Amino acid sequence: MHNGPGNRHGGIADQIAVSSDLIDRHRLTGSTFRISVLVTGALFLLGVAGFVIKVIKNGTGDPSEWGYYAALVSFLLTAGSGAVMVAIATRMVKAHWRRSISRASEIFTIVVLYTFILFIPLLFVLPGLSDGRRSIWFFGNLKNVPELMPHIMTGLSFAVLALVGVALLWMSSRPDLASLRDGSSGHDGFIGRMANTWYGTSRQWFTQYHRIGILGALYFMTLVTTHFLFSMDFSMSLVPGWIDALFPATHAHNSLHAGVAAVLLAMFVLRRCGGYGEYIGFDQFWSLGKLLFALSLLWFWFWFSSFIIFWYGAKPSEQGVLELLMVGPYLPIFMAAFILNFIVPLFTMIWNPLRRSIWGPTLIAASVLAGTFFDRIRLFVASWSVTSIENKHALHDIPVLVMPDLYDVLMWIGGVAGAILVYLLATRVVPVVSIWEQKELLLYKMHKPFHRLEEVLVLGKKD
Repeated sequence: MHNGPGNRHGGIADQIAVSSDLIDRHRLTGSTFRISVLVTGALFLLGVAGFVIKVIKNGTGDPSEWGYYAALVSFLLTAGSGAVMVAIATRMVKAHWRRSISRASEIFTIVVLYTFILFIPLLFVLPGLSDGRRSIWFFGNLKNVPELMPHIMTGLSFAVLALVGVALLWMSSRPDLASLRDGSSGHDGFIGRMANTWYGTSRQWFTQYHRIGILGALYFMTLVTTHFLFSMDFSMSLVPGWIDALFPATHAHNSLHAGVAAVLLAMFVLRRCGGYGEYIGFDQFWSLGKLLFALSLLWFWFWFSSFIIFWYGAKPSEQGVLELLMVGPYLPIFMAAFILNFIVPLFTMIWNPLRRSIWGPTLIAASVLAGTFFDRIRLFVASWSVTSIENKHALHDIPVLVMPDLYDVLMWIGGVAGAILVYLLATRVVPVVSIWEQKELLLYKMHKPFHRLEEVLVLGKKD
C-alpha cells in the first residue's frame, strides 16, 4: 500500500485507515450516482439536439441568435474556472481546513475543458474586425491587424487555461492514483498510466509540491488573461460606446465569486449524497462562507466603480450603454442579478444562526450562482443583440429585450447538465477527497491538555 508522506513520522496505522476508507468510498458507486449520470446525460443530449436544430434553422450568420449561447459559455467559464482558484488560493496560505475540499475544487478543471469545447462554435459566430467595430486589436491602421485576431488570441488563451488546469489536476492526483494502482491488480490499466511511475520517494514529493505551486500560479495568470480577452472580444467590443477599463477585472472577479459558490454547492452534495460527511464539515462551510461574503461585497464595489463613471459622465455614448445594460430593456434582469449577488448575501450572512451553519452558506451560494446566471444573460445577450453599427462611437438605437426561444432553453439545460455530468464522471477517475492530503494532515495535528480545558486541537504548519 502506498503510504505517502506518512513514511517519515508516526501514525502509520491511522494513515492506512484513512487511505483505505477513502479508497473504498471512491470505488463505491451507489444508485444515486448512476441515476444522476443517466439524468444529466439525457439532458445533455437534449441540449445537443437543441444546438443542432438551431444551427440548421438559423445558421451562424446572425450573432443576435446566439446571445444566449454566448451567455451560457460565459456562465460556465465564470463558475468553473473560478472554482479551481479555491484550491489554489487556500493552498497558498497553507489552510488546513481546505484539505478535504481541494480535490473537489480541482476537478472543476474538467468543467473548464468542457467549456472550452462549447466555446469553439462561438468562434464561427463572432464578427471579424472588418465590420468597423472598435476593438483592442489595432495598431495605428486596422488593416495591419488580422481579421480574426480576437478569435485567435481568445481561443489560444482559453485552450491554455484548460490545459494548465488539467495538468494541475493530474499533478495533484498522482499520489492518489498510485494508491488506487497499488490497491488493485490492474497496474497496467488507465489508472496505472495516470500514476506515471509514482512511488512516493523524497525527490518525488519535493517536486510534487513545487510543481503544484508553479501550475497554480500559471493557472491564475492564465485565468485573468482569458477573462480579459473573452469579456473584451465577446461582449464589450460588440457595443458601440462601451469603454470600461474595469470590466475585464470585473469579469475575473465574478469568476472568483461564482467559483466559491460552485464549490460550496459541490461540498454540500458530497456531504449529503456522497457519504463524505466525516471529511467535509462545519469548518469548510464556515470558512468558505466568509470568503463568499467578502466577494459579494467586492461584487458591489466592482459594479459601482464602473456604473458611477457612466452615470456621472453622462455622455451620449455612456447613456446608451447604461440604457442597454441596466436601466432599459434588461432592467428586471439587472435587478435580479443585483439582489441575488449582493443584497441576499449582505442581509443573510450577517445573521449568526444562518452564517454559522451548513445550510446557510449553501443557500447563499445558490443565490450567487443564480445571480451570476442573470448577470451573464444581461451582459452577453444584450451585447450580442447589437447587430447594426452605424456609429462605432455611440449606440443610438437600443435593441429590444431578446427572449430565449425553445432551442436556447434546451441548450442552457443541456449545457449545465453536461458540466455536472463531466464532473461526476471525473470523480470516478480521481478520488474527490485527496487521500495524500488527509494523510499528511495527521502529521500536523494533535490533541493536548490546555489549562482547565480537557484538551484542545493543535495544528502545525508545514513551513
